[in-house]
Amino acid sequence: MDDPVLRVDGLRMWFPGRRRGSPPVRAVDGVSFEIGRGETLGLVGESGCGKSTTGRAVLQLHRPTEGQVWLGGTELTSLDDEQVRRLRPRMQMVFQDSYASLNPRHSVARIIAEPLLVHTDLPRSAVDSRVLELLDLVGLRSSVVSRFAHEFSGGQRQRINIARALALQPELVVCDEPISALDVSIQAQVINLLVDLQHEFGLSYLFIAHDLSMVEHISDRVAVMYLGHVVESADRADIFASPRHPYTQALLSAVPVPDPHGRDQRRRIPLSGELPSPQSPPPGCVFSTRCPVAVERCRSEMPVEREIAPGHRVACHLAESTPGR
Repeated sequence: MDDPVLRVDGLRMWFPGRRRGSPPVRAVDGVSFEIGRGETLGLVGESGCGKSTTGRAVLQLHRPTEGQVWLGGTELTSLDDEQVRRLRPRMQMVFQDSYASLNPRHSVARIIAEPLLVHTDLPRSAVDSRVLELLDLVGLRSSVVSRFAHEFSGGQRQRINIARALALQPELVVCDEPISALDVSIQAQVINLLVDLQHEFGLSYLFIAHDLSMVEHISDRVAVMYLGHVVESADRADIFASPRHPYTQALLSAVPVPDPHGRDQRRRIPLSGELPSPQSPPPGCVFSTRCPVAVERCRSEMPVEREIAPGHRVACHLAESTPGR
């Protein structure tokens, strides 16, 4: 990929175990990917696989245990806190909980103006004008500037979060499950808003989600995570048409499809067992304990991520023998 906005190489985020001397929690364990300018990478997987931790480590909200994160030509993990703070205007985040991420004591005007006041030298009049401009961008009326977070619906609060994230005109926005807490009727509105803003400003998104139908709508490429590892990544069309990792196939088989005539003939792939603990991952392939096609090699040898088609990478010993849906 030419001149990516974000490049992540061998990212690890391990947390100390709760008990003294216990093994670390391997929340993210060797993740690599790139995001081009104006591109959206969808990062998917079930709860507890390390998606949100990856997003926070990318933005240095968690300092990675190992690996490199490049924002344009700047490597972030080698910078101190003050140097990272100076780069904050270039990378922002939209959090999952639209209420908890807004200060309940601050008005909308103050919430959106705060990054401008911290990171720029704009006069107050220019800040106020910018706040009104941002509210208009996300579809809110200027009359809401004096209201507080509890006075808005979930969808409106998420629009405020998006306005704040865009205040400093970032290159990269990490969207951490931004629609999972919203009513279904509102989710499409927020997704369409993100798409429109991306087209208007050339934004790059790391879109973290577990709703594959929304990921299919917004993403250019998709990376599938399981237990801290990226097990498959490809263009959106390739992932949904021809998934090659058994875990990806199982995820996609569970996506509801409107079928009023009852002719949905997709083969369901139920997964047995529970997600293993990231504190004691299984030897070999991390998916081997739940994989319906695992062989002995899978239980002893960690698969290396490899390219099986142009732009389509899979970490599976059996990728060539596990045809898509």
